[in-house]
Amino acid sequence: MEPRESWAALAAGGVAGVCVDLILFPLDTVKTRLQSPQGFRKAGGFRGIYAGVPSTAIGSFPNAAAFFITYENVKSVLHHGSASYLTPAAHMLAASCGEVVACLIRVPSEVVKQRAQVSPSSSTLRILSHTLYHEGIQGLYRGYKSTVLREIPFSLVQFPLWESLKDLWSWKQGHVVDSWQSAVCGAFAGGFAAAVTTPLDVAKTRIMLAKAGSSNASGNVLAALGGIWRTQGLSGLFAGVVPRMASISLGGFIFLGTYEKTRQLLL
Repeated sequence: MEPRESWAALAAGGVAGVCVDLILFPLDTVKTRLQSPQGFRKAGGFRGIYAGVPSTAIGSFPNAAAFFITYENVKSVLHHGSASYLTPAAHMLAASCGEVVACLIRVPSEVVKQRAQVSPSSSTLRILSHTLYHEGIQGLYRGYKSTVLREIPFSLVQFPLWESLKDLWSWKQGHVVDSWQSAVCGAFAGGFAAAVTTPLDVAKTRIMLAKAGSSNASGNVLAALGGIWRTQGLSGLFAGVVPRMASISLGGFIFLGTYEKTRQLLL
C-alpha cells in the first residue's frame, strides 16, 4: 500500500471505531450484564448504563486504527498475484492478523470497561488502579486469549461476507458500491457473525469478570464454556445474543459505513 492509503486506513478506522463504540455503548452494557455470572439485576440492570465509557473512549481510536491498517496492508500484500478464488482466504487471513494486533490495545480497555459495567458505583480510574494493584499488568490482559479466540472466528465470518456482499452488489448495479451500501452489507455480515460467535463472547465475559484465583480467571476458554453449559445449558451459552446481534448489526452499519466514507474522503 502507498503511505497515503495506509494513513487513510488508520485515520478512517479510528474515526469509525470511536463512532460505533460511543453510540452503541448502552447496548453493550446490557449485553455484558446479561452475560455476567451474578445476573442482570445484581450487575446493575439498567442503572449506570454508561459506566465504563471513559475506558472505551480512550481505547476505541487506537484499537480500530490498528485493526484497519493491519487489515488493509496484509490484504494488499496477499492480493498481489493471487488467484480470484483465493480472495476470501486473503480476507480471512488479513482480518485475523488485524484482530491479533488490535487486541493488544482492545483487551486492557475491555477488561476495565466490563468491570465498570457490572460495578456502576465504581469509577473507571478506581477499577483500573484496583486491577493493577491486585493483579498487575497481567490483570489487564486477562482474557486476551479468549478475546482473540472470539474475534478471529468473528472476523473469519464477517469480513469475507462483507467483501463478498459488496462485490455482489457492485456486480448487480454495474459500479462500485456507495458507502451506505457498504454499511448495509456490514450490518448483515456483522449480525450473522455475532449470532454464531455468541458462546465465545459469553466465555470471554466470564473470564474477564472472574475473581482472581477462581477457575475462570485462568483464562481456559473450553473450561469456561463447559461450566456455562453444565450450569445454564444452551440458554447460558447464548446469553445476550439479541442485544449482541442488534448492537453488532447496527455497529457493522455505522463502523464499516463510516470507515468507507472517511477513507474515500481522505484519498
